[in-house]
Amino acid sequence: MNIEPTNPTSKNPPERFAGDVWLDPIALPHEDGQHMVVATVRFAPGTRTAWHSHKKGQYLRVTQGVGRFGTRDGNTIDVHPGQTIYTPPGEEHWHAAAPEMFMEHIAMLENGDDPAATTTWLEHITDDQFNGA
Repeated sequence: MNIEPTNPTSKNPPERFAGDVWLDPIALPHEDGQHMVVATVRFAPGTRTAWHSHKKGQYLRVTQGVGRFGTRDGNTIDVHPGQTIYTPPGEEHWHAAAPEMFMEHIAMLENGDDPAATTTWLEHITDDQFNGA
């Protein structure tokens, strides 16, 4: 048993995010066969991810602010602190902070055998998609 070292906060890349997003790792794999990844992610107001999907799905627990989430079928929902959203394996989606406030969530996912292929990143979302139009 050990206390994990603190990893520095990193800013997520503009190829995958529109606006400012910061990531703090909580849990990363250490041993062969471990695949769990957990991180705290903070979004500036109105910031959003590009469209993406996860090979093994993803859980997001909103801890502060209001998160906005969308899927290819045009469904857009707002998620509040204490609520957890699940996106199944392969579902293309995006997540964002509502326009007027910061949003923080805890992201939980399982890496695939090739961690670099766990998330498939696609194009940026449009303002209309963000606004639920």
